[in-house]
Amino acid sequence: MKKYCLAAALSLACLTPAAHADTLLGLYLGAEGWQNDPEGSFAEKGNLQSFDFEDETFSSFYAALEHPVPLVPNVKLKYTELELVGSTTLTDTFEFGDSNFTVGTQANTVADLNHIDYIFYYELFDNDLVSFDFGINAKQFDADVVVTGDVNGSQVTETVDFSGFVPLGYLRAEVGLPLTGLSVFAEGSLLAIDDSKVQDYQIGVAWEFIDNLAVDVAVRAGYRSLVLELDDIDDFDSDIDASGPFAGLQVHF
Repeated sequence: MKKYCLAAALSLACLTPAAHADTLLGLYLGAEGWQNDPEGSFAEKGNLQSFDFEDETFSSFYAALEHPVPLVPNVKLKYTELELVGSTTLTDTFEFGDSNFTVGTQANTVADLNHIDYIFYYELFDNDLVSFDFGINAKQFDADVVVTGDVNGSQVTETVDFSGFVPLGYLRAEVGLPLTGLSVFAEGSLLAIDDSKVQDYQIGVAWEFIDNLAVDVAVRAGYRSLVLELDDIDDFDSDIDASGPFAGLQVHF
């Protein structure tokens, strides 16, 4: 798994102090398993090539820090594993890396699209009944895509690396059901500009089964969808849809 070692510095200024922050520091830690049935295509040059990707269960981890300092946004970091393994029979010329893979032969791929979300947000509401957050998300890719296939009768492996930040708008809302410990939530990041579109959202239900002054613990389950329509991100194009159910655990200190 690719290791990340990057620092992000983003600032938000000149915003009306409408958000109501926690009166005390709040730390959220979470882990999720995400059952996925990915589909789509990618290319470095020329037309997009579709691959049949294997069903996978991916992991996701996050940490969020909320504080009472006015105007300074809260911070959430989220790591998502997304390593796609697939194959296809080439029906058209596929140029990738320094090779033209032979039409009519099988090509295999391992696409490492693991990424980190750097989310900076404000709380507009924050109570047991309703919470609403808004902000920005810098989704950082530092990925590589490997393709193995036939080139003039020989097996060739090509690797293409790409990296960069994709800026997204961020929203999150949660509504609690009184006296039950249950709540429903939706969280998402979105960018649609020119020929690129990135959409990453979750909807689900949470049940807080531990709730005291020291720690809150909740189980969460629902549906997550991630669409990556990248147009010339470091010379890489993609049209990938990774969606499926998820379940996880969240701890609040």
